[in-house]
Amino acid sequence: MPLRRRQFLPLAVALAVLPGRAQADQAAWQALREGGIVLFRHAIAPGGGDPAGMRLGDCTTQRNLDATGRRQARRIGEALRAADIVVGAVLASEWCRTMETAELAFPGRAVDEPAFNSFFADRSAGPAQTVAARAILMAWNGPGALVVSTHQVNITALTGIVPASGEGVVLRREGKALIVVGRIRP
Repeated sequence: MPLRRRQFLPLAVALAVLPGRAQADQAAWQALREGGIVLFRHAIAPGGGDPAGMRLGDCTTQRNLDATGRRQARRIGEALRAADIVVGAVLASEWCRTMETAELAFPGRAVDEPAFNSFFADRSAGPAQTVAARAILMAWNGPGALVVSTHQVNITALTGIVPASGEGVVLRREGKALIVVGRIRP
């Protein structure tokens, strides 16, 4: 069993004692109020993967948010503000759809972080990027919550969860492990 899977075994135990999703959702919001971490999959960008010839820095070559995705991205920021979440930092992959999600949710706050770039087209880059991303998450010490706008492959590699577009996976550090506390549904 790979090491990263062992790190999430306590999650199965934690979820087994929760009586329902509402309690798990409350735990997620509380973890963020206490300076936790949320990994958001970028908002709705129709299609899958990127077109051939995709180039970072050139949004015309990438799969991008549509109008529904832009509304969804704004709602992410609105939801965190409505829940009184203090956002300490916002990181995003260098892809246009993740940066746009972060910028619409938290205007002027997004900082690009290559460790959260998609490795969908190059799975061999996944292990090294996941190690780098995990190191950033483990180093987070606030103040406030850390918000990351990234991709499904990155979130799945870090947590074992396959999130929907615009969905957030909330984590907290426990010793040398990242523990999934709950999810913020799109």
